Amino acid sequence: MATPFDSLDEYIALPRVEAVALSPDGTTAVLTVAALKKDATGYERALWAVPASGGGVPRRLTRSAKGEAGAAFTAAGDVLFVSARPDAEGDSDDESGQLWLLPAAGGEARPVTRLAGGVDGIAATAAASDRVVIAASLLPGADTLESEASLRAKRKEKKVSAILHETYPVRFWDHDLGPAEPHLLALDTGALQDSIAAVVAEEAVASDDADAPASASDEKPYPATLPRPRDLTPKPGRSADHAEAVLTPDGATLVASLEQREQRSGRRVIVAIDTASGERTTLFDEIGVDFEMPAVSHDGTRIAFLRTLKSTPHAPTDSEVWVARLDGTEALRIASDWDRWATSLAFAADDAALIATADDDGRGPIFRIPLDGGDPQRLTDDDFAYTHVAVDQASGDLVALRSSWVVPPHPVRIGTDGAVTELATPAPAPAAPGAITEVEAAAEDGARVRGWLLLPEGASADAPAPLLLWIHGGPLNSWNAWSWRWAPLLAVARGYAVLLPDPALSTGYGLDFIARGWNSWGGKPYTDLLTITDAVESRDDIDQTRTAAMGGSFGGYMANWVAGHTDRFRAIVTHASLWALDQFAGTTDSSEYWQRIFTPEAMAENSPHQFVRDIRTPLLVVHGDKDYRVPIGEGLRLWSELAEHHADEDGRMPHRFLYFPDENHWVLRPQHAVIWYETVFAFLAEHVLGQAPSRPELLG
Repeated sequence: MATPFDSLDEYIALPRVEAVALSPDGTTAVLTVAALKKDATGYERALWAVPASGGGVPRRLTRSAKGEAGAAFTAAGDVLFVSARPDAEGDSDDESGQLWLLPAAGGEARPVTRLAGGVDGIAATAAASDRVVIAASLLPGADTLESEASLRAKRKEKKVSAILHETYPVRFWDHDLGPAEPHLLALDTGALQDSIAAVVAEEAVASDDADAPASASDEKPYPATLPRPRDLTPKPGRSADHAEAVLTPDGATLVASLEQREQRSGRRVIVAIDTASGERTTLFDEIGVDFEMPAVSHDGTRIAFLRTLKSTPHAPTDSEVWVARLDGTEALRIASDWDRWATSLAFAADDAALIATADDDGRGPIFRIPLDGGDPQRLTDDDFAYTHVAVDQASGDLVALRSSWVVPPHPVRIGTDGAVTELATPAPAPAAPGAITEVEAAAEDGARVRGWLLLPEGASADAPAPLLLWIHGGPLNSWNAWSWRWAPLLAVARGYAVLLPDPALSTGYGLDFIARGWNSWGGKPYTDLLTITDAVESRDDIDQTRTAAMGGSFGGYMANWVAGHTDRFRAIVTHASLWALDQFAGTTDSSEYWQRIFTPEAMAENSPHQFVRDIRTPLLVVHGDKDYRVPIGEGLRLWSELAEHHADEDGRMPHRFLYFPDENHWVLRPQHAVIWYETVFAFLAEHVLGQAPSRPELLG
């Protein structure tokens, strides 16, 4: 049976559900859906409404050339979103994303902000108030919104892109930091003025300004018809780069996790900010500890959060779940024996428990954690991973997205009894090729190592399938949820079996399982991979003579390590990979973390570059120049040292280097994703299947 995974063009054209938001009355779910642009070089996003109880048909809410994302609801049921769509009353050349509001009563969406640098996202909304907190980046040299706009105009006019840094870091994942600094700004949507008189008055002021000679130094007043944002984090530095924030139901208090800078890194602290006065109170702050992921109860009296001691080379540390009063008193750890790491927290409808998600045995279920000290209870019992969990306060039910390796993210409703109802979606799940099964093996120390095995149609003892060992990134990660970027079903559709294992360092199996590979990446993570590969290769539907290994990021590190320690694979694909750990640790965007979790001896012993002379397997090296997490220097040095030790007299070697000058850690542009897969599959076909070498046409 033909599926969209048979064609790369059909695959990248599949619509994708990226997020879900639940209306205050629990009746409507709003989905953010991405669809391929007509020129197939990017994705456009729109908001769709579906009944939150199941049934019905999707209804498109927004439509614009610039797209919409980051949907959230106000207490009145209005839909908020961020979009760079044109503002009829703004500057015609302004392409920054702004906050927009789509009224629940109907009518056109209208802008809520007109910030010169745009809005980065919606940080928090209040359940019983029209107060909203947004994230926006402002230049540090300005002290008002007007002067900030003027300063931006000057930089634009003079074509200045230089950035002067005073603290570390200077980059993050795929973008430069600065010169603007992230702020949290409060505003009240009820202050929007829709009267004709107000609009006419503002237009008159704008007309007067237009009559005067314009220059970049002019300061235009912020629009009087829009609610003026109030800065809750003045002079923030880089403290709000990765802020996590939640509002109390009345909107009076913002509880936020911010970063307290420390030399090259920092610790996460939780603060309470009065949204009217801006007065800040530090609730939780300890040296060597991170406080993250705050949640507020529905009655506004309590908060929940994670407390994590910073890891050292000696061992990973636990991620603890805590609750406290809103003022930080009566802090209490709950679920102290729960050996899982929460990936999200929310209060249950009755405020008697927390609703959490966590990696667990190759899945990502939802848990209910009682506040009275009871054991966590697993609410969902299927092979899916759940994200974007929202609580319906009226019924106690939940709305979320769920996915697996054969079903992409789709909206569902979860009853209090754990029953799951699929909701309508404009992006129905495509037919998946082959089948998926669970596999496991016993490691040399007795540990259970498990994973998912995807088998192509027709794999049997008479027609065994070639095998791809696909190693996950992280390394604190698990192969338990769909990824549009890493799509093993594309390989399955081409006849490969794909093994997705969770070796030592993987999450969802307890702290001891992570500790098995701590400060020793080339140890048990490597032997675990070989052990479970051995078990899978012993199946009669797998061809053990035709195997390959591949991975990205930490998976790329492991691919490099595998290449230097065994020649059992016919080909290895290493994407965005760590090669020389001493070099990587000092050039990545978060050097302190990587140097903190390794001893100097372990960093040297576990560096793949030490074993370049032992590589016997053809490597396909892939790297993007805009990758700041694993900088391009890793790929360049790997390629240089492969040539140094393995090139012939003419400089030729069996290895290949696929380089993307304008891509990041993941290679996200759809046309480049196609090139990535075309190149990978051609490389595998040559070395694993014995086919003639080929080159994707668009590589020239």
